[in-house]
Amino acid sequence: MRSEVSPKRVRVYAGGQLVADSRAPVLVWEIPYYPTYYLPAADVLAKLEPAADDTYDVVAGATVVPGAARLSDDLVRLEFGAMDEWLEEDEPIYVHPRDPYKRVDILASSRHVEVRVDGQVVASSTQPRILFETGLPPRYYLPLSDVRMDLLRPSTTRTSCPYKGTAEYWSVGEHEDIVWIYRTPLPESQKIAGLACFYNEKVDLFVDGEPQERPESPFS
Repeated sequence: MRSEVSPKRVRVYAGGQLVADSRAPVLVWEIPYYPTYYLPAADVLAKLEPAADDTYDVVAGATVVPGAARLSDDLVRLEFGAMDEWLEEDEPIYVHPRDPYKRVDILASSRHVEVRVDGQVVASSTQPRILFETGLPPRYYLPLSDVRMDLLRPSTTRTSCPYKGTAEYWSVGEHEDIVWIYRTPLPESQKIAGLACFYNEKVDLFVDGEPQERPESPFS
């Protein structure tokens, strides 16, 4: 597994208690898509009490988070989702640490983007915002006025992204959760606020009249 020390100060909270405060957190790529934080044991302020399956309970004041820590040499891996808050410097992060080698660029465009589902045109726009994210296909975010909203069925699905925020979804016909929207994205992704995006992997996409191949990605 690839790893490197991050220059960011990282703090972790649970139950309102400071669990860890590190100025030398280690980013570890346990899987290829994103890293997780391992913190020097000396920077963990909570007590770690042995639990089952080589895990440790995190005890911070009256708060106990069962099985939320693992030890690796002199490093502690805290389960990201089990903690209440993670801060990089003074700003909260969500879902998982941001990859320092991943970029997200959002560019205004006048290219003609058309989306078809089962042969039917569901969206057609000449004012997309194209989001380029390292390791993923370009995403075409379209104004709702250019989308056949009458064909979209609201979904209860919600997902979160550390770069963009929380997304809501729609389904189209038999195709579940193939359209999403960030209504209140994180500050660095404000350009896509209120725009709809379709999975390139699951629809027929045309850009300037040219059909696009359905890409292979973790979302295929």
